[in-house]
Amino acid sequence: MMQRMIGVRGLLSSLSRKQRRVSSCSSRFHTLVGGLWQSANENSPPAQPKMPPCDFSPQPYESYPYDQILKIREQNISKSVTTYYKKPLLIHEGYMQWLFDSEGRRYLDLFGGIATISVGQCHPKMIVAAQKQLGRLWHVTNIHLHSSLHEYALKLTALLPEPLKVLLLTNSGSEANDVAMLLARCYTRNFDIISLRGSYHGSSPYTLGLTGMGFYKFPIANSFGCHNMMCPDVYRGLWGGSHCRDSPVQTTRKCSCSPDCCEAKDRYIEQLKEMLETSVPKRVAGFIAEPIQGLGGAVQYPKEFLKEAYQLIRERGGVCIADEVQTGFARTGSHFWGFQSHDVIPDIVTMAKGIGNGFPMAAVVTSKEIADSLTKALHFNTFGGNPLACVIGSAVLDVIEEDGLQKNCDMVGTYMLLELAKLRDKFNIIGDVRGKGLMIGVEMVTDQESRHPLPHEEVDLIWEDCKEMGVVIGKGGLYGQIFRIKPPLCITVEDVDFAIAVFSTALTRHMERRAAVKIKYFSPHQEL
Repeated sequence: MMQRMIGVRGLLSSLSRKQRRVSSCSSRFHTLVGGLWQSANENSPPAQPKMPPCDFSPQPYESYPYDQILKIREQNISKSVTTYYKKPLLIHEGYMQWLFDSEGRRYLDLFGGIATISVGQCHPKMIVAAQKQLGRLWHVTNIHLHSSLHEYALKLTALLPEPLKVLLLTNSGSEANDVAMLLARCYTRNFDIISLRGSYHGSSPYTLGLTGMGFYKFPIANSFGCHNMMCPDVYRGLWGGSHCRDSPVQTTRKCSCSPDCCEAKDRYIEQLKEMLETSVPKRVAGFIAEPIQGLGGAVQYPKEFLKEAYQLIRERGGVCIADEVQTGFARTGSHFWGFQSHDVIPDIVTMAKGIGNGFPMAAVVTSKEIADSLTKALHFNTFGGNPLACVIGSAVLDVIEEDGLQKNCDMVGTYMLLELAKLRDKFNIIGDVRGKGLMIGVEMVTDQESRHPLPHEEVDLIWEDCKEMGVVIGKGGLYGQIFRIKPPLCITVEDVDFAIAVFSTALTRHMERRAAVKIKYFSPHQEL
C-alpha cells in the first residue's frame, strides 16, 4: 500500500511539473506575442478607414488594357526599371495630393513621385503657366537670350544667401551632382570627395562613387576619388540619444548628454577626422551630404554635425556641397532649404525633384568664383535653361509662396510626426519615427529592444495593405525597412488622419498575422 501511495504521489508530482512547464511556456509565449503587439488590440481602428472627399473626377482611361501594358513593360522596357507592388499601379491621372488608376480608383499619394511633386499634381496655377509658355516658345538653347531663363535665375537665387548667386541648370539630380563634383575638383584643383554611407547622390558613372548604397553599385570600376564615411545615424548608428535630432520626435535611445552637448556628434566627428588622416590626401576637393538623407530613410544627423564637418573640410582646402534634391523647396517646413536647419552656408547647392513639380529639371547654385572655374573649358547643356522648364520652375516658387505651402508643410508635417510617434508607442515593430516637415521616415524593426530590421517580406505585407486601402507610400533604407513619407506639400490634416488610420489598420492586421503564425507553429509542450 505504501509503495502504491508513493507511486501515485510521484505521478501527481510529475504531472504537476509538466503542467507548470506548460504554464510557464504558455506564459512566455503570450509575453512574447504581447510584447511584439503591445496594446495593438485595444481600440483597434476600423477595418477600412474612410477616405477624405475629393471634388475632382478623373477622365475615363482610354489607353491599352492593363495586361497589355504589362506585356509591353516586359518586352520593351528595360528590366532595370523596377515597379512597386505585386500588382503595379497603372496610374492614369493626378490631382493635387491624389492619384487615380486606370479603373478610376483614388489613392492618397504619400510619396509624391519620390519627393518630386512639391505643390501638387496638375496644380491649376501650374497648368496655366505651362500652357501659356507652350503657346509661345518650347525650346531654344541658352546660347540665345530668352527672358524666362533670366527671370527664373533672379527669382531662384534670391532665395539663397550670399555668395550663392550663380545658377547652372541641368535635367536631373544626378546630373546636378555631376556638375557639383566637376566644380569642386576644378575650383580646388584637388580630387578626393567625401560623402556619407547611406546617402544617395545619383547613379551616373560619376556620382555612383558618392552614393553610399551597395545595391546601386555595379561590379565595374567606379568610386575613384570618392570616400564614404560612417553615417552619423543617431538611431541605428553606433552613437545616438534622445536629444540629438532637430525633429519634433526623438529616438527612444537613452544618453547621458545634456541638452546643449551631444556626445554622439563628437564621436561621429572623430570618425570624419580619422578618415581625413588615413584615407585621403592632405587636401581634398570637397564634402557632400543631404541635409536629411532621402533614400537612406530620412536619416538625421546630430545637431551641429554638419557645421563642424564643413569646418574640417574647408581646413583641408575643400568645398562643401549641400544636396537639396529632396530636402529643398520648403519640404522640411521650418526652412526653405534643408541646410538652413544646420546653420551652415554651403559652397555649392544642388537641387532637383521638387524644383519642377515633376517636370524634368535640376540646378546647381554656387558663388561666382567657383562657377568661373568651368570657364577653363567649354561646358554646355542642351536642355539646361529650357524656356518651358524655367517658366515651370518659376511657377513652383510662386505657388509655394502664394499657397502658403511652407507653413502648411511645417504644421501638417509636425502633426503627422507626432501621430506616427503615437503608433511607435503602440506597436513594438516601429523602431523609429523621424524627420522634419514632410520629409518623414518610419523605421520598422523586429522589436524595439533589438532594433533588428524587420524582414522585407513583412514590410511588404504592411506596404501592400496600405496600397489596398488607398495610400501610396515609399520604401527605403539599407535593408528596405523604412517607410518613406514625402507627399505633395498641399496635403491636409484630414489626409494625415486618414493615412494614420490606414497605417494603424495595416499594422494591426500584420500583428494578427504574426500571432496566428506563432500560434500555428508553436507547441506549448516544447521548451522555448
